[in-house]
Amino acid sequence: MDTTSEVARLGHLAPDFSALAYAGGDFKTINLSDYRGKWVILFFYPADFTFVCPTELTQLANKYKEMQELGVEVLAISTDTHFTHKAWQDHELSKLVEGGLPYPMLSDANGRIGRLYGVYDEESGLDNRGRFIIDPDGIVVGIELTQAGVGRSVTELLRQIKACQYVRGTGEATPSGWEPGKATLKPGRDLVGKVCDFWSSE
Repeated sequence: MDTTSEVARLGHLAPDFSALAYAGGDFKTINLSDYRGKWVILFFYPADFTFVCPTELTQLANKYKEMQELGVEVLAISTDTHFTHKAWQDHELSKLVEGGLPYPMLSDANGRIGRLYGVYDEESGLDNRGRFIIDPDGIVVGIELTQAGVGRSVTELLRQIKACQYVRGTGEATPSGWEPGKATLKPGRDLVGKVCDFWSSE
């Protein structure tokens, strides 16, 4: 049951929801609040049995173990029913990824969740391609939206997760393209106008 009707916003508590899902070979109810204390990726996509979506979801599956090692849970969401999710897993996704997708596929019936997260398109009746990073406190710390024909980079998603985790743990900032082990920035008076002394754009 939703606890708020407010649309998700960066730096604010992610709206809670419940949804039927196909997960682990079975149908179950998923509550976002059950994941409090963990990092969560909400991965909205337009529809099952489409074209860009299976490429994204299988790439996400290929990186799932690495995400789990970072303490990250993945929830894929579309307006398809949980029955359609199972059919897609059985018919196609299990041929692209052994055993099918290892994370839950949620059914966003009537775009209820998509409206909470500002990704539901009333005209098409589908959720747009959107991704939300939620920290263990339930705060939205990253948002990415792309048009339907543009697939997202799972490699970049992993990089952003690592950056979000570093920033949360240190209070420092990460420059463009930051990877673990590279130089970071410590915002403050002494850094104003002197980023050039600490970081190169090359």
